[in-house]
Amino acid sequence: MNTLCPMSETDVADAVRAAADKGSSFEVVGGGTKRAFGRPVNADAMLDLSALSGILKYEPEELVLTVRAGTPIGDIQAELAGKRQMLAFEPADWGPLFGAEAGRATLGGVVAANACGSRRVKAGAVRDSVIGCRFVNGRGEIVRAGGYVIKNVTGFDLPKLMCGAFGTLGVLTEITLRVSPLAERVQAIAVGNCSADVGLALLRRTHQLPIDPTGLAYLPARNTAYIRIEGSPAAVAEKLAVLKSEFTAQDCATLEVEETAALFRDVSNASTFSDGPNDIWRLCVSPADAPAAINAADAADWYADWAGGLLWLRLPANVETATRLRGIAGRLGGHATLVRASRAARESLSVFEPESPVRAALTRSVKAAFDPKRVLNPGRMYKDV
Repeated sequence: MNTLCPMSETDVADAVRAAADKGSSFEVVGGGTKRAFGRPVNADAMLDLSALSGILKYEPEELVLTVRAGTPIGDIQAELAGKRQMLAFEPADWGPLFGAEAGRATLGGVVAANACGSRRVKAGAVRDSVIGCRFVNGRGEIVRAGGYVIKNVTGFDLPKLMCGAFGTLGVLTEITLRVSPLAERVQAIAVGNCSADVGLALLRRTHQLPIDPTGLAYLPARNTAYIRIEGSPAAVAEKLAVLKSEFTAQDCATLEVEETAALFRDVSNASTFSDGPNDIWRLCVSPADAPAAINAADAADWYADWAGGLLWLRLPANVETATRLRGIAGRLGGHATLVRASRAARESLSVFEPESPVRAALTRSVKAAFDPKRVLNPGRMYKDV
């Protein structure tokens, strides 16, 4: 496959416009860490955006950052850390799940996949931090959407539409985000010797306490629920005291700062699943429905994030599993995604939750509006879209 490496947004627009005129297509790539996530893209050439890197504007006092889409997440985090700030949504690095080197993920790829970590229970998803962007649509037109300041948005919020679209609607070239202050202290409490039902109920209960948790995970391999809190040292000590008094009947232990960071980094990145070739699914349901979903899924290897709202499952990528998980999602109002599988499995199964006829028609209409000739990542999310 030929590879084009544009050096500017104008180069991207020229390349896409030429492809549209010729009736050819691109696989859009940033760091290349998630190329095996989604349906296989059968494109004529690759559009490598890694050269579109760098911080364009950073206003720490306004908590706003604008960067080129090909900027590595690590570079952004290092710049923010220098001002005691961070990306609130805790970007997930799923590269190692697909055999890629850790730390290569770019902001454009994270936004395109809406790849957020455990802090979603507090800060929301990636799309909740994106306030503006620039992208090139399938006609080769440069589009500016949103703005450079934090404000309410009226009308159609195009930046949020780009989040989770996997590059099928436009080639992101520039992204503006709101950032957050970095907490002075981050620690967690581990509640051990609890079954899945008890541990997940405990996490849901914790979500109602006045401690503002930023991480709520359950690891069945350890029979342990983990609750992350943050703030000033005094605030963290107070929150830990609240948790210990709330769960006096449980086996509680406090994790140190470094241990907390390592644990929730692994949870966010699904690091326990990065070994081996096994297939991986994600099942999203209401936290209250997580116990029922786990029992019905019948997975020997799994864990929960977001207080049970996100279940990572090691299950085979076959019709029987897909039918079972989509049945669970349908009954409980959630959705199931095939994260890792062979190319053949991703071609034959629905990687993303199948859409109703009405929603499928809307998806095709949106694709036709942004990329009428299917130049960008054709078929990445749904067949023939």
